[in-house]
Amino acid sequence: MAGDDSGEFRAGQSGLIVRVPEAEPAVRAWRDRLDPSARAGVPAHVSVLFPFLDESRIDDGACVAIGEVIGRHRPFEARFEHCGRFPGILYLVPEPGLPFRRLTEAIANRWPDTPPFGGQFDEVVPHLTIAQGQDDAVLEEAEADLRNRLPVTARVSSVDLMVHDGTRWQQRASFALQ
Repeated sequence: MAGDDSGEFRAGQSGLIVRVPEAEPAVRAWRDRLDPSARAGVPAHVSVLFPFLDESRIDDGACVAIGEVIGRHRPFEARFEHCGRFPGILYLVPEPGLPFRRLTEAIANRWPDTPPFGGQFDEVVPHLTIAQGQDDAVLEEAEADLRNRLPVTARVSSVDLMVHDGTRWQQRASFALQ
């Protein structure tokens, strides 16, 4: 969930994610070793919006609004068949990606002061991060191993609100797709 390669998180940060527990057997060992968010308690996931609201802004009304926005979307299946890369980052590509982009767009439209990844990127690319801040040799090793563990199919039926407590990421709420 980090927006950069530092692995630094601050208390009160939040993010909205789609958990992908079906991917854990394939990716857990690599994520635990190579993804700072995994070491900080974030499960295998596709980010919907990070960073999101500061925890101080997440009250009952905000949770109701998040639930309303997420509830306008239907559950769907996603398949992870291959890896993709950003500089220094290895990820699994969800197909189709459009339902994830629609979730991100809906939340970002409702809270325009929280653009995806802080507005760092022009395009939102749905992905399940495996490794970040690594050199190509490490990414190639992980990708070669993952090829033998894919595909993974997941049922997407909820979005979780994660909040950093200063030490680890904790789930604060879950919102069902309808």
